[in-house]
Amino acid sequence: MKKLKSFLLLFIFVLFCEFFICSFSFVADASNVSSEQYLANNTLDANSSIPDITTYSPACILMDAKTGKILYEKNSSDVRFPASTTKIMTAILTLENCKLSDIATVSHNAVFSVPAGYTHASLKEGEELSIENLLNVLLIPSANDAANVLAEHISGSVEEFANLMNEKAKEIGCLNTHFVNPNGVHNKEHVSTAYDLALMGRYAMQNPTFREIVKKTTYTLPATNKYDKTDRSFVTTNDLLRENHSSAKDNYYYPYTIGIKTGYTSDAGSCIVAGASKDNMEMIVVILGGESTSDGLSQRYLDCKTLFNYAFENYSSKVLHEENSVLKQIKVKGATKDTRNLNVLVKDQISILCKNDDVNELTPEIIINDDLKAPISVNSVIGKITYNVDGETYSSDLIAGSSVIASGIMSLLIRIVLILVTLYLIFMLIKTPKRKPNYKKKRAKKKKSKVKRNNSSNSNISTNNKNNRNSTTSNANEIDNNSSLISNSNNGNGNNINSNSNINSNIISNNSISKNNNNDIDTININNSRNNSNTDTSKITNNSKANTNKTTNNSNTDTSETTNNTNTSSSKRKSKSSKKHKGKHSRRTFSFYNFK
Repeated sequence: MKKLKSFLLLFIFVLFCEFFICSFSFVADASNVSSEQYLANNTLDANSSIPDITTYSPACILMDAKTGKILYEKNSSDVRFPASTTKIMTAILTLENCKLSDIATVSHNAVFSVPAGYTHASLKEGEELSIENLLNVLLIPSANDAANVLAEHISGSVEEFANLMNEKAKEIGCLNTHFVNPNGVHNKEHVSTAYDLALMGRYAMQNPTFREIVKKTTYTLPATNKYDKTDRSFVTTNDLLRENHSSAKDNYYYPYTIGIKTGYTSDAGSCIVAGASKDNMEMIVVILGGESTSDGLSQRYLDCKTLFNYAFENYSSKVLHEENSVLKQIKVKGATKDTRNLNVLVKDQISILCKNDDVNELTPEIIINDDLKAPISVNSVIGKITYNVDGETYSSDLIAGSSVIASGIMSLLIRIVLILVTLYLIFMLIKTPKRKPNYKKKRAKKKKSKVKRNNSSNSNISTNNKNNRNSTTSNANEIDNNSSLISNSNNGNGNNINSNSNINSNIISNNSISKNNNNDIDTININNSRNNSNTDTSKITNNSKANTNKTTNNSNTDTSETTNNTNTSSSKRKSKSSKKHKGKHSRRTFSFYNFK
């Protein structure tokens, strides 16, 4: 039990050391917070004033692509038909589930399910095209048959692909979107909002391949297994990208445009999700339900240009901190002289969007970890910097610009103490504790030994008793024989009787000696045996017949008495015999039988 306690103590100590070392070698592990924050709600901040802007479209929104901040919105939560802007989601899922080099085969349904009047890329049933080919004709000329081919290639059917689209929309953060097809062919249940489509456009523009495709103005399909010509050339549907150098009012070209996707049906009206970039700012505009002005101009393009101009003229993007720029220098406790001065770096670039008159009023919140101490590894997170601008949060992790080495003296002292304590605990573990005497066990052992000796003594006594009984029986038989001889020669010569008496006496004496070699009987009985032997001899002469019977009876009587009194007399005989035979190397014991 004591060893178990020591082992547990050692185990706890090791855990404590590990915890202490980890604490001493602290390296901050703050979660990475991107300077880009996602939109928290779908309305302007309550304290922000609605800009004085005139737009034609019934629903529109202006969003900062980097932060998701809404700069302007009108009915952005109204549920409307998205038309071909749906294809943004189709492209997102294609890029996330396929390789550009994958080959898809055009099915019968993909071609012939497109209603008349809708745009298509003249794809042929059984034609094999790469995913890259299909994405280009999906996004540039807005081919509806290409959308069907991609949907079937990814999910097996248009219906299953629509389910995948709805799941992705929720993942992005869309609130009021429901798709039933991959291309935007009109359906009463196929709906979205300006806000949701702005989220989709912002998400898609983070993919380099998508960005590259949507800014193209033309594309030509290569020859395939079903069509050996290269005359299937297409032009973008986005007039903001088409530069025609015309001074006409319908010249909608906007030089800062970077995409994204247009849409139109008679029920949805003119729709667009457009992107523009200028002065390190990137904006997204969504227009739904646009029509034509009284002058026959497109409301969607006019509203796009109006909103883009508002953003670029009234907002500025200011880089507050470049990536890995030095914020400040601090001193670290427990560090060596050469490494105690630590440069705190801003991990990510912090670029904020703010109104032009608010640029000089920015004060950051800087948090450095309180338990900062040596050692510190280079690039480990040691704090955070945050800016709050016009209701938006911009932040970045602060990291160590160099390694900080712990002071040698402190480290050495700690190691010595840990080693000494560990050695002491190991010694206590190995050391055998002194055991207290167990008196109960000793008593039980003594008692057991005593019982064993008594059993051994009783066994010897029992053996001796058996020998006594056998000897007695033998002597009695010899006496009977001698008595018969004496009785037969009773009238004969007296000398013969005396001679026989002496012979009998010698036999009795010899038998007594033989018996007493096996039994420890008192030597005092030797004289009594001789006297009684002489007496018995004379009595045998006078009463031979009578004595014969008595001798037999007395022999049996003596045998039983000897057996019954063996246990009692053995100890007395041993003590008396030891006194009388003191100094001798061996003991000789004798026994006799009384004959009456």
